[in-house]
Amino acid sequence: MNIYDVSQKAGVSIATVSRVINGNQNVSEKTKQKVLNVMQELGYTPNVFARGLGLNTMKTIGILCLDSSDPFLANAVFYLEQNLRKYGYDIILCCTGYDLVNKQKYLQLLLSKRVDAVILVGSYFLETVRKDNAYLLEAANNIPIIILNGYLSHPNIYCSLCDDYQSVFDATTRLLESGRKRVLYLYHTKSYSGMQKLNGYKDAVAAFGMSVDESLLVLAKNNMQQTQDILSKVYDEGLQFDAIMAAEDLLAVGAIKFAREKGLRIPEELSIIGYNNSLLSTACEPELTSVDNHIETLSITAVSSLMRVFEGHDVPNKTTISNDLILRGTTDFTKQYY
Repeated sequence: MNIYDVSQKAGVSIATVSRVINGNQNVSEKTKQKVLNVMQELGYTPNVFARGLGLNTMKTIGILCLDSSDPFLANAVFYLEQNLRKYGYDIILCCTGYDLVNKQKYLQLLLSKRVDAVILVGSYFLETVRKDNAYLLEAANNIPIIILNGYLSHPNIYCSLCDDYQSVFDATTRLLESGRKRVLYLYHTKSYSGMQKLNGYKDAVAAFGMSVDESLLVLAKNNMQQTQDILSKVYDEGLQFDAIMAAEDLLAVGAIKFAREKGLRIPEELSIIGYNNSLLSTACEPELTSVDNHIETLSITAVSSLMRVFEGHDVPNKTTISNDLILRGTTDFTKQYY
């Protein structure tokens, strides 16, 4: 028996049940009594999972991250920890890797530690087969689940994400408007975020009155050298392209290494745009034009949403922030390339 069962039986939101448990005054006496009656009927006793700020709480948040060596994920964990600390919360960090069984195992480990909530960093935790997300839905019946840069609709799951679709759509459009005719799309995953980016690229090409050339959709591994190698391979096989839209900065830097290897001038012969505006974007030559997905803002938003959930406020299931394109040396939109 859990807080989700109480909310369903009483016909109120989980947030309302949380308000009643936490003694929040912003609940009518009638609603409060109805919830209390249901709790008594179901034999539900509030425990650490259902309690908010200042009550019987472990003051600990679990964070699941696939790979702490990934610059985007590492930055997210850093900002999350900093902001949670401001509210007096400690964290338990688990790096799961990509295997579903390990994701499930580590989530159960965090639940056994009686954390107050779990934050999933990145959309890699969202499986393409919906039944594989059942372990997340089940956990959300007991504690709040926050998903950073992914979206899953379910009670007590709260998603903070960037508009990856619009960002890639806009960046690809800028390349096409500057006269680039064959924009290669370089990606490494078909996660929720990855598919949003891919669809943004495809729709930008279509909106420009062109058909999507499947040969220009190049799947690489999230590794500079391997990205360089696969671009060299398709280039040597005769694939023509004059711009690259990369789904990650790491891939874009691999594209810069490829251009250097082949003697292609950047941006005159090849324009390149990355994604994440990570440290890599200024650690290469020329410096990389990149989409800034504001990971710090995203993390602050996620923590703020979680605190509001703890306080019993109604919090939207999905909060989206916009991104910006940071122009550097791998593009020159002041010139038209025809």
